[in-house]
Amino acid sequence: MKFFSRKPTTGPVQEYITATKKRPSGKTELNEVKLIALDCETSGFEIGVDVILSAAFLPIEGNALPLTKLQEWLVYQPSHRPNQATEIHGILPQESETGLTESELTEEILPILSGAILIGHHTAFDAAVINDLLKRRSKTKLRNYFIDTARMAMTEIDAFKQTGYANQHPPTLDEVCAQLNLPIVGRHTAAGDTFTTAEVFLVLSGRMRRRLGRELQIRDFTLNSL
Repeated sequence: MKFFSRKPTTGPVQEYITATKKRPSGKTELNEVKLIALDCETSGFEIGVDVILSAAFLPIEGNALPLTKLQEWLVYQPSHRPNQATEIHGILPQESETGLTESELTEEILPILSGAILIGHHTAFDAAVINDLLKRRSKTKLRNYFIDTARMAMTEIDAFKQTGYANQHPPTLDEVCAQLNLPIVGRHTAAGDTFTTAEVFLVLSGRMRRRLGRELQIRDFTLNSL
């Protein structure tokens, strides 16, 4: 009897899998970890149905945001039609027609995702839509851990401290920026929200550093994964 085995994954996908296997040690200092802020704008809010229309990634390097490394993509989605989500992000079907295909986007983001901890606001949604993309286009899943700045705000900003009420929700990006007196640049664009989220992360991390009186380590954060 002849047995057939699945063909091994090669290239960027395997490199991503190899580089993104392990949870960092809790004692690893934050400045030793690859951090990527991100945001996705989508055709709607149903995972597995709606798709990415634009995405942006920005590395966080120490206490700096290297804007020359900010990358943003439009994604070609031929089935995209104006809807309620369009009213928020403003991406029209004719703009989507100029974007990369999903396969091209996947090839470009896998090296950026490799070995990184992802930083986002309400980032479980962004992680889920990227996971859906990777499953469909590269036959793998999102393996990265991620940190949610909305949850960080509930620890570091008194106005958002958990009260015990069951209906309490994590704050929006606008609410956090208002408390921190941070200007919002390009709200509801992938690049604008990515940059603003990265700024929020740096400010809240600074508060944590002062509160703890030492350099931050991975154990100081709640790491989430899918």
